[in-house]
Amino acid sequence: MPEKYISHEMFACLKRHWGYEQFRPWQEDTILAVLDGQDTLTILPTGGGKSLCFQLPALLKEGLAIVISPLISLMKDQVDSLRDMGIEAEYLNSSLTAEKQKEIISRIRQGKVKLLYISPERLHTEYTVNLLKSIPVSFFVIDEAHCISHWGHDFREDYRNLKIIKEDFAPVNIHAFTATATKEVQADILKQLRLDKPQINIASVDRPNLFYRICPRTNIISQIREVLNRHKQEAGIIYCLKRDDVDNISAQLNRLGIKNLPYHAGLLDEERHINQESFIHEETNLIVATVAFGMGIDRTDIRFIIHAAMPKSIEHYHQETGRAGRDGLSAHCYMFYGGGDFRIWSFFLGQSANKDVMMDKLQVMYNFCSRPQCRHKEIVNYFNQDYAKHSCASCDYCLQEVEMVEDPLKIGQDVLRCVENLALVNRGGFGAGYIANILKGNITDQISRWRHELFPGFGKMSPEPLTYIRYMIEQLLAQGFLRRQGEYSTLSLTDSGRRLLAGEMDVMLAKPLIAKKKKEARLKQKEKRYEDWAGVDEGLFELLRKKRAELAQERGVPAYIIFGDKSLKDMSSLKPKTREAFAAVFGVGEHKLETYAEAFISIIKQYVKDESRIGIKVQ
Repeated sequence: MPEKYISHEMFACLKRHWGYEQFRPWQEDTILAVLDGQDTLTILPTGGGKSLCFQLPALLKEGLAIVISPLISLMKDQVDSLRDMGIEAEYLNSSLTAEKQKEIISRIRQGKVKLLYISPERLHTEYTVNLLKSIPVSFFVIDEAHCISHWGHDFREDYRNLKIIKEDFAPVNIHAFTATATKEVQADILKQLRLDKPQINIASVDRPNLFYRICPRTNIISQIREVLNRHKQEAGIIYCLKRDDVDNISAQLNRLGIKNLPYHAGLLDEERHINQESFIHEETNLIVATVAFGMGIDRTDIRFIIHAAMPKSIEHYHQETGRAGRDGLSAHCYMFYGGGDFRIWSFFLGQSANKDVMMDKLQVMYNFCSRPQCRHKEIVNYFNQDYAKHSCASCDYCLQEVEMVEDPLKIGQDVLRCVENLALVNRGGFGAGYIANILKGNITDQISRWRHELFPGFGKMSPEPLTYIRYMIEQLLAQGFLRRQGEYSTLSLTDSGRRLLAGEMDVMLAKPLIAKKKKEARLKQKEKRYEDWAGVDEGLFELLRKKRAELAQERGVPAYIIFGDKSLKDMSSLKPKTREAFAAVFGVGEHKLETYAEAFISIIKQYVKDESRIGIKVQ
């Protein structure tokens, strides 16, 4: 088939079902490779539209496309979304009754299904293999393909066995998709799936619509409240390191009148399910969770992510923050971290089978938090990609919200000299908290016991707040001038630290965020929101949002499956009053036009009529 014809069919299908006029970067290349019968590995960031890359060609190719997906909730959302666009899709998993599964299998045998979602475990059953061998299969998709790799951050043993696809379905192509994969993970995916001369499509992992802000944790509830005040009535997730942290933060916020729901693996299955569904269906806008609240959270209007502690790797941070701004609109990511996070993760990871790999990832994550640098550049570089921009203009460092220390060499040397001299005098080391109290000049019971108030470095940084001194120590650790050792995480100098102490190296140190800078950040955030909402009638948007929620409840699906916020904003700007005009709205395909045009147009017509009447009265 000529490429020109294929391209025409692709764009026609895109408009007919998805209501889009053009593809996002890398989508067209990937779709053409799938249609051309090549194996592929595609890496697209969250929100980059990777699902469309296999859903659209499944409609253009003969046979049934099989999608391997890791979670029941993820399968359901994908299938509900496809059905809402008029596409025949099904899933087979343990949530279905035997009768329902029999009905779906009958439809599959009759060729009435174009996409089938199953788990990797189900593909290992003899019945499923025989079923798929008895029908035409167009291709296999491995979604969340990073789960196949020991180097990945969500390794699953059942994914490791997907090599059987090439054994049992040799002529059929395999297409692997993921949002995050380092070079090691990419190589492992190719090896484990035995892909045959695959086309590899790697988009930039950068999410330019995300604003990153990272600072030390002081009073976490106060810090969270400050963020929530910036995002009133917006959807967000607060990630915590431990279950106890989830329970404590959730309870404190609820006592303060900030409604939220907790989520972690220690809750009863029913409660956990109810809380997740409440968030997905927009019945609640704030969830406090551990990383158990993970894959399958496809709500598109999440406007902020708060990390109340440091994640254990850049991959996890990238994936968790990637749940914000999936609609392409601006979203904000805040992290409040402390040295204790590193120690807790070190304990947990020290018991893992691949502890050396995970400890290396943890150190990189800690460095990312503590070093003053462009956040976007560091994330992109971590995934072995280049970042061409001089400034991202969307992180605390590039927005100059981070103020640099005027004489970093002196500060660095004061801290290192204190650590070195205490170690020499006492033939051992002390932890970061103890060193900070010495430099501050605080006489604690322990300091009195050691008589370190007589130490020459005592009170050397007394004018500075204790949090400031701790922040300097954490940055020196992250930049490799200090190291933590032993059971008590005592500090000692590295070779680089000794060179810095001798004045042979430079250091960059940032100050903690001060009130003035916080105010400037809030003003910039308001300006950005004004840009995002330019030309949008917010009153109409809220009415359309309520109608979307009503329709979602009636159909038993999440609201974002009906329409994303981007579509509602387009309606609120264009104010279409005819079916023809409504068809031009972003995300309105033929099936959605038939299903929803009347409901939304009636809201728009009434709003315009009321607006006109009010305008006449005012005159």
